[in-house]
Amino acid sequence: MTGVPEIHLTDTAVLRDPFTAYARAREQAPLARISAPGFGPLWALTRHEGARAMLTDTRFELDATSYTRPDVPADCLPYMRTMGEMNGPEHARLRGLVAPAFTARRAAEFRPRIEPIAERLLDDLPGHATGGRADLLAHFARPLPIDVICELVGVPQSDRPRWRGYGATVAMGAGPAFAEAIPGIMDAAKHAIARRRGQPGDDLLDDLIRTQTHDGDGLGDDELVTLVWHLLIAGQTPANLIANAVDELLRRPEQLAALRADPALMPRAVEELIRWCGPTLLTIPRHAREDTDLYGTPIRKGDTVTVAVAAANRDPRAFPDPDRLDLTRAPGGHLGFAHGPHFCLGASLARVQTEVALTALLRRFPRLAATATAEELRAPDPGTWRLTSLPVTL
Repeated sequence: MTGVPEIHLTDTAVLRDPFTAYARAREQAPLARISAPGFGPLWALTRHEGARAMLTDTRFELDATSYTRPDVPADCLPYMRTMGEMNGPEHARLRGLVAPAFTARRAAEFRPRIEPIAERLLDDLPGHATGGRADLLAHFARPLPIDVICELVGVPQSDRPRWRGYGATVAMGAGPAFAEAIPGIMDAAKHAIARRRGQPGDDLLDDLIRTQTHDGDGLGDDELVTLVWHLLIAGQTPANLIANAVDELLRRPEQLAALRADPALMPRAVEELIRWCGPTLLTIPRHAREDTDLYGTPIRKGDTVTVAVAAANRDPRAFPDPDRLDLTRAPGGHLGFAHGPHFCLGASLARVQTEVALTALLRRFPRLAATATAEELRAPDPGTWRLTSLPVTL
């Protein structure tokens, strides 16, 4: 289409370096056309201002067709519709009920419970006592988020291997294994809720259970089960963020040295790393509710629209010198957790986990070094910037 750049997600150049590919599109136009086998073409906002505007525009909404849905047994169907598929008052009601459990203050209160989990995983790293080799993705970044979820919903140690198994299945994405795991995941969520009701504590699940006491408008039982099992999926985000962050730091000695020299820089560094190498390349697609127009291009009702986060987070109109990783950069503005009504509910918890993970790792292993090139490790995934492994010497 005239004036609108085309991006093909199977293009080797896009898979290898999406940031450069999307940057070219961004400088050509604020809107690009994306295509890939298996689904129809979609529109992508490439510039920061337009991306933020679309993510708050009620003409574009999320629904069940925004997601890849596995085939699941009929008794699981009541728990499959998550908050991400809701819009307007329905979404606002549910988000308003659960948001207090996911505030920055609450996430900070959980930090003392997250730190020992990170330390235990580092204690168990292969070769940690001898300065040997380990895969930080498999043995640290990936198990950390699921162990944190287990801690915050009160899963006993004896049940955590099963939850780790579910987490590994979820991390592989939709498919037969995911569909087969859904009944077990739902069952585990129900058991966690029943256990916590019988033994109240002070964790994320307690916070969610308490929302059922709101007069006439609290969480329903089905909604609570849905929220708990969905934590297992949404809670995987820090795994790729942590792995990407470690990989980038190990390849930039000056930035790594600055962070080691000033640990107080960590919160700001994490924000910059989310902007620079966060796992989200494209947001979950929205669908146009009506015929409309974006930057002079007609958008028809039902058309699919997304945000090219890889482009928006490096837009020079929004970030000075955006193609430079700068851990001292003033935080704010990135779209790594989206924006607007569907801003990632677990963003604060993901930030705290990443801060804890990087702080512990850099303190414990001052000679940490990568043992493979980034190109060897990168997964050819057009929607998520992620590694297949992260081999290091300790």
